[in-house]
Amino acid sequence: MGGPEFAIAIILILIGLILCSVPVVIALGLCSFFGLAYLTGSLQVAGSLLANTTYEAIRDYVFAVIPLFVLMGEFISRSGAAGDLYSIINRSLKRLPGRLALATVGGNAVFGAVTGVSIASAAAFSRIAYPQMLRHNYDKSVALGSIAGSASLGMLIPPSVLLIVWGVIAEQSIGRLFVAGVLPGIVLSAMFFVFIVAYATLRPAAFGASSHQVSADEIEDASERRREIWGGLGVAILILVVLGGIWLGAFTPTEAAGVGVLFALVLALFKGVSLKGLGEAVLETGRISAPLLFLLITAQMYSRLLALGGIVTFIQDLFLSAGDSPLMVLGIMVLVWFFLGMFIDSVSIILLTVPIFGPLAASIGYDPIAFAIIGIVAIEAGLLTPPLGLCVYTVKGAITDPDATLATIFRGSIPYWIILLLLVALIAFVPGVATWLPSLM
Repeated sequence: MGGPEFAIAIILILIGLILCSVPVVIALGLCSFFGLAYLTGSLQVAGSLLANTTYEAIRDYVFAVIPLFVLMGEFISRSGAAGDLYSIINRSLKRLPGRLALATVGGNAVFGAVTGVSIASAAAFSRIAYPQMLRHNYDKSVALGSIAGSASLGMLIPPSVLLIVWGVIAEQSIGRLFVAGVLPGIVLSAMFFVFIVAYATLRPAAFGASSHQVSADEIEDASERRREIWGGLGVAILILVVLGGIWLGAFTPTEAAGVGVLFALVLALFKGVSLKGLGEAVLETGRISAPLLFLLITAQMYSRLLALGGIVTFIQDLFLSAGDSPLMVLGIMVLVWFFLGMFIDSVSIILLTVPIFGPLAASIGYDPIAFAIIGIVAIEAGLLTPPLGLCVYTVKGAITDPDATLATIFRGSIPYWIILLLLVALIAFVPGVATWLPSLM
């Protein structure tokens, strides 16, 4: 049966498979299946557990929220509403220094609230914002850093795929997690804004000598301006309907996702998206959602292995033996998230750690909702952590400028990485904040 030796062996095998470039879904599946076979003494029992887990996971109503929100984001992205939104925010901030970088942060905040995927935001604004900032003589590290750094808002501001996955794995209310993510997302956006304005004031040359002026090529005819306003207004109404419906209790998250998809479909048709484009959006949704659902199936198996093998108890004892201070235990968990963020993606980090860290956090007195927000922000910081920050590589892959090196993007992302750390410290270590956050709901 399970014990310390079994727990250590499973963890080492899992880490070894991942470091050998075995996909996380396969590594989790293999370790879970053969680990359960070892514990039960039967491959047939392990197979039955796998079949039962798959059936229970796929038929669960809450899992529909993932493809629905992804589809909503695809419709919005293909409609061009993200570009409309960027242009509107850009003109609205024309009197502020560094307005293009500010528009990128604002656009990423709203676009992230629609798509819920940091990688999608990073890719979209690399194509939308970077050419504009180059045209206005922005320093490349400043331009690319603002894109990669502000893309982290996509996983905190709901609807967020990470919050959905966290809620499923930790068996927490997705609606409560969505509501809890709103204020930290706004605070994080405000911190980015303050940094950019201060930096642009101190070093205006890095933000273009005349970046606050509206150039002649940005002045569009009245009809284009009206279409742009309708596109931006449509996105704003969509966010209010989805989040407001969840907050007021009018919709469950899954129902809100369905309403959001219908609204996004109408907006896409209004913006002139063809039937072929709509079909491509559906196919892309399948490509994004199917791997996530397979990951969740293997994660459920992994959770069963942790419970039957006594691995959770072993790791909890190991963490608590490092120190009896809850803050020290939380600090160790945050460091683990930072380390994993250098090598694997956010969803995989949640699947690997939340089944272990969630019960541990509850045992030392942390509210599960506040702990989830701490975890999401820490994992987002991992997406910017060298040498393999996933958002940085996404930005690099989305642009064609050969002079925009990974080192340039990482250098520009450092201030945003520091701000993410400050937010983690604010929620986790300032007395009262972690208990006040859940009281908002």
